[in-house]
Amino acid sequence: MSTDPRAIPATPENSRWEPLTPQQVAERLRGIDVPWWIAGGWALDLFLGRQTRAHNDIEIAIFRGDEEKVRAQLKGWEYFIAEKGELIPWEKEPLPGWAHELWTREKRHETWQLEILIEERQGARWTYRRDADIGALAKDIGRFSNEGIPYIRPDIQLLYTSKGARPSDEADLITMLPRLDAAQRATLCAWLWTTDPGHRWLARLSDLGSPR
Repeated sequence: MSTDPRAIPATPENSRWEPLTPQQVAERLRGIDVPWWIAGGWALDLFLGRQTRAHNDIEIAIFRGDEEKVRAQLKGWEYFIAEKGELIPWEKEPLPGWAHELWTREKRHETWQLEILIEERQGARWTYRRDADIGALAKDIGRFSNEGIPYIRPDIQLLYTSKGARPSDEADLITMLPRLDAAQRATLCAWLWTTDPGHRWLARLSDLGSPR
């Protein structure tokens, strides 16, 4: 648990969401001069070009160091660090290095509207925050939807999704497998072998032709 006296438990009562749509996020971030991408389940749906399931929240990914520009863009919003079941106000202080998840909403709004995920970067290289040996060119971690909305590319999103075991995570994999090309399957397969050689997804990826 946090030692920050401002921390509050993330109870069901104060963890309710009314998320923005990807289009609304893009409108609010229009003109910002730092890269950002829709992440989470919505990123996979933007790749597919259609909504495949309901989404309880919406996430964007940005690089560490760009959070102040996002905060300046979303004036009149409040920010909380979500960490281990607690919500810690993030106000004027620099974002702590251990913080990777921010919940945000317009002030006086009772429900959460947007989640901001902090990605790590070493020079021109994006690094997976759970294993710095995994990475890609920072300029190549995103794609654009037909509407011009940036989103995290599917192999990276599925790498993050692979950590969980929720029904929605498994459903996402089943939906995505036929749409991943050989390069995306190979990359995801290699990353999973690095993080967890016994991962439950490896057999399914290999069955579709990814190298073992």
